[in-house]
Amino acid sequence: MSLFSFSEISIITIMIALSSVIGIALGAVKYKGVGLGIGGVLFGGIFMGWLAQKMGWIPEFSKDSFDVLAAGGVDVVKTAESVNKVQCFKHILHYVQEFGLILFVYTIGIQVGPGFFASLRGSGVKLIGYAIAIVFLGASIALSFNVFFGLNLDSTVGIYAGAVTNTPALGAGQAMIGDLVNGLNEQGLAVPEGFDVKNVASAYAVAYPFGICGILLTMLLIRFFFSVNINAEGEKYELQKKSNRKDLHTQNVSVNNSDLFGLKISEISVLQKGKVGCSRLKRGNILMVPKSDTVVYAGDILHLIGEKDEDLNDACSFIGETVQVSLTTKGTDLSVRKVVVTNEKILGKTLDALEIKSKFDVAVSRLIRTGMEFIPHSGTVLHFGDQLNIVGRKESIDAVANVVGDSAVAMQKVHMMPVFVGLVLGMFLGCLAIPVPGLPAALKLGLAGGPLVVAILLSRFGHVITMGKMHWFMPASGNSALREIGIVLFLAIVGFNSGANGFVDTLVGGDGLKWMGYGVFVTFIPIFICGILAYKFSKINYLSVCGAMAGSMTDPPALAFANGMYKNSEASSLGYATVYPFTMFLRILTPQLMIVIAYALMSK
Repeated sequence: MSLFSFSEISIITIMIALSSVIGIALGAVKYKGVGLGIGGVLFGGIFMGWLAQKMGWIPEFSKDSFDVLAAGGVDVVKTAESVNKVQCFKHILHYVQEFGLILFVYTIGIQVGPGFFASLRGSGVKLIGYAIAIVFLGASIALSFNVFFGLNLDSTVGIYAGAVTNTPALGAGQAMIGDLVNGLNEQGLAVPEGFDVKNVASAYAVAYPFGICGILLTMLLIRFFFSVNINAEGEKYELQKKSNRKDLHTQNVSVNNSDLFGLKISEISVLQKGKVGCSRLKRGNILMVPKSDTVVYAGDILHLIGEKDEDLNDACSFIGETVQVSLTTKGTDLSVRKVVVTNEKILGKTLDALEIKSKFDVAVSRLIRTGMEFIPHSGTVLHFGDQLNIVGRKESIDAVANVVGDSAVAMQKVHMMPVFVGLVLGMFLGCLAIPVPGLPAALKLGLAGGPLVVAILLSRFGHVITMGKMHWFMPASGNSALREIGIVLFLAIVGFNSGANGFVDTLVGGDGLKWMGYGVFVTFIPIFICGILAYKFSKINYLSVCGAMAGSMTDPPALAFANGMYKNSEASSLGYATVYPFTMFLRILTPQLMIVIAYALMSK
């Protein structure tokens, strides 16, 4: 009797786990700060697939069937029962692979969604424009290999996805080719050569390594050709950042306008427009928190807050005279503290409805949401994760904290219902079929595009749609865990399938080296041309350009390399985040467009 008795589920789990362990260890190996990163899992899967085939753990791993792994290399008897097991094994692997991809793109959307629409303003528009150019130029180069050099369509799509190191593009390309094959079979038409889904993964794996290295090489070449001074670029960015900063400003003003004596704070016209607020009032030696019905007198000093200096200056000129007096809470019975909105019962309610000022005798001087701060007003609606800057007595602030939640535990908790609501909506959007005349399969956002778009929209507008009853905030630790699990599952299975289907033979004795050469062009030409144009002609900061180039390739190792150039990584990180959502969406869409164009030309 054998010591172990493995079921199909246990075999699948062991293979995925071993592929992941080997791949993660491989990705952690770096040379001068450069490594494969999470892409190492793909090669761990390739190795395990190759080893399983060579060791006889997979007696027959053909392109038409995925036979059950038989312990000890015993052949599988082709009976109805074994065929059912084969199909079960195949479908389980396929489901886990696709579910991993869904998790990955969904969590990306949740992460970048809150800042996505803000990136459409200012200098970010230029970076997004160049990123779009990089995407379509790379897709055009890849498609030309199919049109002019006769490269098979499956290899073309795989080379494109690997050369730009974009896993969702691989998933979208595989899904589209699979749909085309199914559509042709349903119509009783012959499937043309070059529609093998597994070749897509093999070409992807071959083109992937230079995709990682090519972006780093481009950064270094641009820096060398134009003698870029990294420190000077960093200092230039800091100066530009200060000039464009839109943080809240403060001024202290003495009430000298006799027309205001005896008026309530709510009756002062310049404080009614929502552009300027008053968070503290000092009368003699007494510092207090003003309410809407607090009466002002001559000599009162008001601590004003505004988004723009001109608004503050206008308010100060109207109220009286600016004074250089400290209104610090130190040494008084007042305190300043940030509390976080985590109580789900108050989500969607306004500050006025909660009566925070009147009940607790505190002032909400500013509100910070998704990294941006502004002056709240009575009609401000509260969202999960909002940070309220509270001024008042300690016991009053504690009471406000109890009302709004201020729970560190809640901020670290992943709320699962919004996750699955988002996945359901993402599936519906991804499966929305757009018929294309002359094409056997409809154009779809697919399992990669649908969840991404829905996650971006829900993370920004979900609380409005549900009237504050549900939120899509996800803590960074939870988001990172789900995202990493998703991409590891997807890459491990893609690599395993590829390795077991002769990837090594293709690389050594087949078209692997030719595919690798094609991939170099797809990687290098678009980012080199657009990088030069962005830096030299559009005068965009070099560090921002490097971050945007990394984002246009959705390449975290390249971002890490760019972040290491200067002591402050904000410029490159912001450039990456600005272009990332657009790029990810287009990387998912372009393989499908390439397939549509190639099939249309093939059908003529």
